[in-house]
Amino acid sequence: QVQLVESGGGLVRAGDSLRLSCAASVRTFSNYDMAWFRQAPGKEREFVAAIGWSGTNTLYADYVKGRFTISRDNAKNTVYLQMMSLKPDDTAVYYCTARLYGSPISDLPGDYLYWGQGTQATVSS
Repeated sequence: QVQLVESGGGLVRAGDSLRLSCAASVRTFSNYDMAWFRQAPGKEREFVAAIGWSGTNTLYADYVKGRFTISRDNAKNTVYLQMMSLKPDDTAVYYCTARLYGSPISDLPGDYLYWGQGTQATVSS
């Protein structure tokens, strides 16, 4: 069983930055690939970024590439999402998710078994 708790969301202005964190309660965090998805009101959940178990491999959605950075600290059982140059379109609930490591890294929500409750990020224009 994996429990995930997100934090770091908030209300910012366009162009600002936010850093989301996701703390995992699990015995061996390094056994899991981690990812962030987001869901805006009235829209489907969409992929944002993923990182492999070692932190070496990452994958980004085109609409965040160059602005967002995913990273992890296996010693702290935590994954991060650094979001820069935020836009109003980035407004959403951001979800942290985990799956046992696999290859290649997945951007499909159905491949991830464990989900956090989400943290709201709101970007005003």
